[in-house]
Amino acid sequence: MAIIRILQRRGRPRQVVMQLTDRCNARCAQCGMNVTAGGARGDMDPDTARRVIDRCAALGVEALSFTGGEPFLTGTLLFDLLRHAGKAGIAYLRTGTNGYQFANPDGPDFTDRVTRLADNLAATPVRNFWVSLDSADPATHEANRGHAGMVAGVSRALPILHAHGIFPTANVALNRHMGGPEALAGQGAAFAAAAREQMTRFFETAAALGFTIANCCYPMSDADREKGAQAVYAATAADARVTFSDAEKLELFKALADVVPRQRSRLRVFTPLCAVHALIGQYSRPAVPGRPCLGGVSFFYVDRRGDCYPCGYRARENMGPFWKLSEARLGGRPHCRACDWECFRDPSELLAPLGDLAGGPVGWRRLLRADRRQLRLWFTDLRYFAACGRFDGRKPPEPEKLRRFAVT
Repeated sequence: MAIIRILQRRGRPRQVVMQLTDRCNARCAQCGMNVTAGGARGDMDPDTARRVIDRCAALGVEALSFTGGEPFLTGTLLFDLLRHAGKAGIAYLRTGTNGYQFANPDGPDFTDRVTRLADNLAATPVRNFWVSLDSADPATHEANRGHAGMVAGVSRALPILHAHGIFPTANVALNRHMGGPEALAGQGAAFAAAAREQMTRFFETAAALGFTIANCCYPMSDADREKGAQAVYAATAADARVTFSDAEKLELFKALADVVPRQRSRLRVFTPLCAVHALIGQYSRPAVPGRPCLGGVSFFYVDRRGDCYPCGYRARENMGPFWKLSEARLGGRPHCRACDWECFRDPSELLAPLGDLAGGPVGWRRLLRADRRQLRLWFTDLRYFAACGRFDGRKPPEPEKLRRFAVT
């Protein structure tokens, strides 16, 4: 039934990422919105936010993410908007945090603080709640974020959140320090081996902390400007920890393709193997062009002023206020591969074969000419996603289903 609904919705928007604020209280070196960055900051006006949400509902958008900056700095507004979006009929609601609520876990108010957070989240229809994680080494993560004790705090907070029916996702950011203080380096096979070791340590740390879901954030840096990406969503920087050459990215994604299958039986890992395979092809020499991103076709980004863009990294293409977006501007042909933003690239790879099925003879021919390995990975991803309950963060994992994907 889900596939039939997807086929029926060809040409309709499916996902919107909405920047609720560009304020932040973390010091992350890899982000242009960190607390030390200059420029005017603020939150989306509540009426503007509701107009965006109502337009999403009218267009039939199924997935809406409230992002930042740090969304929880908006206080009760975030929870009010999650409830508003749920009442409007938007099914997949998401938000996340840099983890500042979990800092200083030895403080006398820690349990009460986390319980209030869990109560507030549980009182909304939010489906997925992510917590960013930069390194398997707590000291490295906390030095980058600036929130002392946050990692230990997460470990203490997760049982409280789980008891409230909230199963957070660890957003594991692929970077040069993901395994610890020693920077990921080397060339070719040596770089890939080091990346596999650090990624494995990273996933093992997420599981040990108590996370049941994980998702990989691919590295984004200002270097992507050379490929045509210009961030309106300023979650990029020139920092070395997220700046990789194309050759390094190739080895990084090869390592990810090896590590993810080995973690799928113990964590619900969203990262689709078909998307990683496409990125490997993109960075190979000669390149094997994958499917273009659906940004501006099925997915859209809305900044805190309410302006709509095809993607968070196509700042030159302001489409105007989202609530004025006409249906005539929807659809079109996907064409962009300028960035690796997993929020749009991953679901693009998952949905593209379904779009081909709905595309008539032209789409069918494209599907027949598609990379056979890509399609096999896509089928595996669909089976795995079903075993994960489609990554519903309001439900616990089913270990017996995950064990079917164990790799020896």
